[in-house]
Amino acid sequence: MDEKIQEHYENFLNPAILRQRLIIGSLSIAAFEVLKTSIIARIKDFFTDWDTVDPKYQAEVLSKDRSPVYASLAWLKEMNAISDDDVAVFNQVKDFRNEVAHEIIRMVAEEFPPYWEERFTDLISLVDKIERWWVVNYEIPINPDFDGQEIDEEGIIPGPVAWLKIMLTVALGNEEEASYYFNEIIKYRKPSISDPQKRS
Repeated sequence: MDEKIQEHYENFLNPAILRQRLIIGSLSIAAFEVLKTSIIARIKDFFTDWDTVDPKYQAEVLSKDRSPVYASLAWLKEMNAISDDDVAVFNQVKDFRNEVAHEIIRMVAEEFPPYWEERFTDLISLVDKIERWWVVNYEIPINPDFDGQEIDEEGIIPGPVAWLKIMLTVALGNEEEASYYFNEIIKYRKPSISDPQKRS
């Protein structure tokens, strides 16, 4: 058997390699969906009141492009939430996501592109930029709890960003890193009524 083909079979049948590469692929696809939600759903919610979507959503957002994603990106760019460079980053992330979705078997057998970590980092940064913009420009101004307070924008950690980082750490971190959040949440578990040993 050709040496390269032998190597591909070994990669595909090696449980450690297979698991890690499938995890990377799954994370990449799931994270892209989080990014799309930040791009599309945030804007749609902004134009929605009591489950009724304002006609302005069609006129001011969806009319910008046949694709809801690119229409939403165009709206965010008009609002100065993102730049042309950010749209270019989105296109790179999207291309990588599509590559993973269509070529996962090949990637598992051969190798994952060396740039996957860069794409994942870019994705998190873009989610962070969009979500932070919403927090600073809309959520904080309408929340009276923040009236008169000085806001440290750099200290804001949007929920979707936190979840993405936790997913990455739990799925691919070393044993200590991967177990950290689980061990922390276990500390807050209430003792079971049926377990007298835990109650004592």
